[in-house]
Amino acid sequence: MIDLKSAPELKALEPKLNQFFDLAKTKITAIDAEYDNSKGSPVFTVEGKYTTRGWTEWTEGFRYGISVLHFDATGDESSLKSGRDQTVSKMATHVSHIGVHDHGFNNLSTYGNLRRLMLEGRIPDNEWEKNFYELAIKVSGAVQAARWTERQGGGFIHSFNGPHSLFVDTIRSCRILMVAHRLGHVLMGEGDKPINLLERALQHIESTAKYSVFYGEGRDSYDERGRTTHEAIFNTKDGAYRCPNSQQGYTGFSTWTRGQAWAIVGFAEELELLKEFSDEELAPFGGRSEIEAMMLKAATATADHCIENTPVCGIPYWDTGAPKLHLLGDYMDRPADPYNAYEPVDSSAAAISAQGMLRLGHYLMAKGDSAVAEKYIDAGLKMSDSLFAEPYLSTDPKHHGLILHSIYHEPNGWDHKPESGKAAYGESSMWGDYHAMELAVYLQRLIKKAPYYTFFA
Repeated sequence: MIDLKSAPELKALEPKLNQFFDLAKTKITAIDAEYDNSKGSPVFTVEGKYTTRGWTEWTEGFRYGISVLHFDATGDESSLKSGRDQTVSKMATHVSHIGVHDHGFNNLSTYGNLRRLMLEGRIPDNEWEKNFYELAIKVSGAVQAARWTERQGGGFIHSFNGPHSLFVDTIRSCRILMVAHRLGHVLMGEGDKPINLLERALQHIESTAKYSVFYGEGRDSYDERGRTTHEAIFNTKDGAYRCPNSQQGYTGFSTWTRGQAWAIVGFAEELELLKEFSDEELAPFGGRSEIEAMMLKAATATADHCIENTPVCGIPYWDTGAPKLHLLGDYMDRPADPYNAYEPVDSSAAAISAQGMLRLGHYLMAKGDSAVAEKYIDAGLKMSDSLFAEPYLSTDPKHHGLILHSIYHEPNGWDHKPESGKAAYGESSMWGDYHAMELAVYLQRLIKKAPYYTFFA
């Protein structure tokens, strides 16, 4: 399990963050100069250079979001210009994209961060520019909410696999519905029926908590508290839940660690948002106590499982049930080995989980539960300490990536293997780099006692 006792003090991370931000400038410039945009969105690196993968265009917003967040951290105007100009020129199709469940990834990383910076006074206030960002968020939130499947007792935003499919990832797309709702927007349906975006977001979060997360309550023979499944399958004829499944994990009965990471950060962020809603606004959907209890149960369960099933350094292997892990021996009692012969690690899962751990700890600390809060804060700090140092920090200026040893799709064999007889290693992903940047900005603001960074500004 993660060695919480060796977690650093928050302030001790500052030199590593500064090095990370310096490296990020080199990588942003290199990608802008060298990447062939005609090939589509950059997804992951092969031999150190970003390449695409024709599945869905779910990573483009991360690319420009990295530039915007680099400005957030450093004040570098050229990074702001790169992120802002490319958001304006290239992101419109993502706002109206009806075929994906990734709006919260693409559009909050770009339009959302730019709007937040304007509200914080970090970029000049311009009413028309702010209206542009807000219109994009409103439309994106409504389009995402329209990707809807009714289930028995609720509903969910279905994945690009089809109306039967609930992905654990999509909890992070609920953010775009929440922001659009807070901007006063609704989805208009047939017969001019207004559809409440807050209601849809909360129903999706509940579906994720109920069907994507396990609690050790005997749901199946592999039910461990905090385990997650990548995909939950439903019968679209009657809305009944059928079974767990996995696309990018090993099986529906093991935990794909990046999927679990999405759950950890997703529930933690939505818990932070709850305080922004009045009791009256939450009452029609079960009330504050019921909603908070549901989210907190899922957040703590997934975070605890992650802590208990990750090596001491805080960097997980790609799936807790990966079939060759046993060949690594006592792999949980030593730092993860990205160069091993059997199973890859996934640094992107660490980048995502670390932010979730820190946010969950911050939330619980504010609630007065300091003893439990410190566990999650220490976990987040330990994961960050490992992530922003070699062998995970990409210090080679010729390598496009920021964080090494990220895995995209192990079952499909999409990840580059530089050596025969070894697991995939040495490459980066656009989502891993973005979430490392997001984590770094979050930590920097805590260190500097700057305004607390949230997606809802």
